[in-house]
Amino acid sequence: MGLKEILKSDLTEAIRSRDELKSGTIRMVLTAITMEEVAGKEVRTLTEPEIITVLSREAKKRREAAEAFTDGGHPDRAEREKLEGEFIITYLPAQLSEDEIKKMIAEAITQSGASGPSGMGLVMKIISPQIAGKADGGTVSGLVKAALTGGN
Repeated sequence: MGLKEILKSDLTEAIRSRDELKSGTIRMVLTAITMEEVAGKEVRTLTEPEIITVLSREAKKRREAAEAFTDGGHPDRAEREKLEGEFIITYLPAQLSEDEIKKMIAEAITQSGASGPSGMGLVMKIISPQIAGKADGGTVSGLVKAALTGGN
């Protein structure tokens, strides 16, 4: 069963159990997936990696919203956003540890022959598909930059 089908099944369960947080969050995620499917010139069905990308984006939005609400003095709304983000993360693949990411970066540097900050694009091109949905892009790019500038 694909990720989209799992989400639909979990939505039914959440509605039956009257869990407003889960049902509302799943509805928002399914809407984001549908919007992505109908964007562009043709309607298409997203692949699993594309759905994972949408889920990652939605989780990041919740994390950023929670920070904004906290900074704005709305702890109750921040808490809801945080809970929604944590719930979305349960559908993502297990996150890679920093050591695993560093190991993958070292392999990508060797494979690409990159050296210095100018090689960052080469390394990111190799590593991005491997880490999709499994690590935060900002963290990975920081680690790549550190590895290429010798700041490891």
